[in-house]
Amino acid sequence: MKTVIASDSFKGSLTSYEVGVAISEGILSAVPDAEVIVREVADGGEGTSGIVTRACGGEMQYVSVPGPLPDQTIQASYGIINDGKTAVIDISQAAGLTLVPGDKRDPLYTTTRGVGELIIDALDKGCRQFIIGLGGSATNDCGAGMLQVLGMRLTDKDGRDIRPGAVGLSELESIDDSALDPRIRESEFLVACDVKNPLTGSNGCSFVYAPQKGADERSCELMDGWISSFAKKAGKDGDFEGAGAAGGLGFAFAAVLGGKLVSGAELVISHTHLEECMEGADIVITGEGKVDRQTAMGKIPAVIAGLAGKHGCRVIVFAGKVECDEETLSRCGIDEVYSISEGISEEESVARAAELLTAKAKEVFDGRSV
Repeated sequence: MKTVIASDSFKGSLTSYEVGVAISEGILSAVPDAEVIVREVADGGEGTSGIVTRACGGEMQYVSVPGPLPDQTIQASYGIINDGKTAVIDISQAAGLTLVPGDKRDPLYTTTRGVGELIIDALDKGCRQFIIGLGGSATNDCGAGMLQVLGMRLTDKDGRDIRPGAVGLSELESIDDSALDPRIRESEFLVACDVKNPLTGSNGCSFVYAPQKGADERSCELMDGWISSFAKKAGKDGDFEGAGAAGGLGFAFAAVLGGKLVSGAELVISHTHLEECMEGADIVITGEGKVDRQTAMGKIPAVIAGLAGKHGCRVIVFAGKVECDEETLSRCGIDEVYSISEGISEEESVARAAELLTAKAKEVFDGRSV
């Protein structure tokens, strides 16, 4: 019996690889002679750069850059692959929500300057192709901080650089890209993004995601207006899917820097050669922390189920919590789904996730031949 495991991380608990190992231990306990292959996957969010870099035999780079808070310096990492030609960057490394203590979260003041510094470091090392993982940001500055670091002048009525954070956009009078680092125009940006939100409006980055980053209702209204004004001054349309990703970084990369937004899950899967592993497999196992209706709308389990279906594999999903009916999951190619939190609290399931996954996998595979 050949089984391939490729699960999303269980956020706040286990990485993609740790989930895979826990499940594989349960399978091998039940079926000792099973062939089990574990592959890491991500959807373009946190962890993407490490997964892609390891899969491609690249090297991680470490650099000090500004964090999302004013006067904050952090140690960030990104990967270089393809013989030094391609940089793989998670924006969360320099602008992530986890870098900001809960009592200091306020997207009015958090900045993406560190993302720009990571790009500059990669340019200095010869990279001209970029894979950018959007996800987990603490910011809502529409990429203004990043663009300033890359050489774009964003100035107020007195010709001074606007302040960091979304609040700086309230001061914006002029945009000048004549001093943009010329290496940017030589570069290509492939942006892993599974968010469909436009830049502004009720479904835009300010109203949908900024509250999770510490914004109150009034701040959301103000930021939505400032960002709309920024897009108009830049002469760019923000009404496209993904523009609102990562506090408007989707807009900055795609509309301002000419990048291409692509499915994060599909991009990562293509670089990890997951589909090749499915050849001759009997079962493919995937999962995520919570399986709900969003799962069937293109999240990792649905993408992997689609690939597995092409190879005639049975698809099993393990999840921390299941909030979706089996009929909906069946329509996207999932044959079986199991929760590890039945009868226990969410807190306990998070704390014991590895142990529970191993036990559930053993239970599911006991006596199974295929």
